[in-house]
Amino acid sequence: MTDNPKQLTFDLGMEPRFGREDFLVSPSNELAYNLLEAWPEWPDNVLLLFGPEGSGKSHLAAIWAEQAHAWTIDAFALTKDRVPHLASNGALLIEDADQALIDEAAFFHLLNLTREKGSYVVITAAKPLGEWGLNTPDLVSRLRLAPSVSMEAADNALLGAVLVKLFMDRQLIVDTSIIEYIVVRLARSLSRAEKLVSLLDKEALSRRRRITKTMVSDILGREENDV
Repeated sequence: MTDNPKQLTFDLGMEPRFGREDFLVSPSNELAYNLLEAWPEWPDNVLLLFGPEGSGKSHLAAIWAEQAHAWTIDAFALTKDRVPHLASNGALLIEDADQALIDEAAFFHLLNLTREKGSYVVITAAKPLGEWGLNTPDLVSRLRLAPSVSMEAADNALLGAVLVKLFMDRQLIVDTSIIEYIVVRLARSLSRAEKLVSLLDKEALSRRRRITKTMVSDILGREENDV
């Protein structure tokens, strides 16, 4: 048997944490956070929440959904036969409305029915409404009437704070210089930060070493090559 410097690791994974206590407020998301926190004191029953991938919009929407006891559905799963049931709950979260071929007739019917019933709807998307490719003028007009709020890509302060929390959640001790090193090199994405910390956790365990800048550089290099 030959010696292997690496230790066998098991990918136990960690489920994304979408609790209120796990959401960090910063200038990049403060406006969106305050608006969802103001529920149900909204000017309309529908709210559009925009933000690039990794901005934390799904996390923020999940916080609202828990508070409002909302049902959650992906936009592609919206069909006409489901509309009466979905509108009956009082609150509904529709995710990724710009990423799917939407049944526009069902979508428009749902918005009308939720307004009649006084139900609240939050709709998330990465792209602005004009880039969804909708073909139903009445649906576009209805969505344009709804208030909207955008979340920006994570700024340096937020990304650094999220990295600290992710390392702490995994009980990993890293020097502040490591955080600073990552912040200036990582894409402005909270999901990318979560993936990087997970990879570093496995690498550190495999090597039986603390996390170093060299380790971070190696993993970031691998990630770039895989793109």
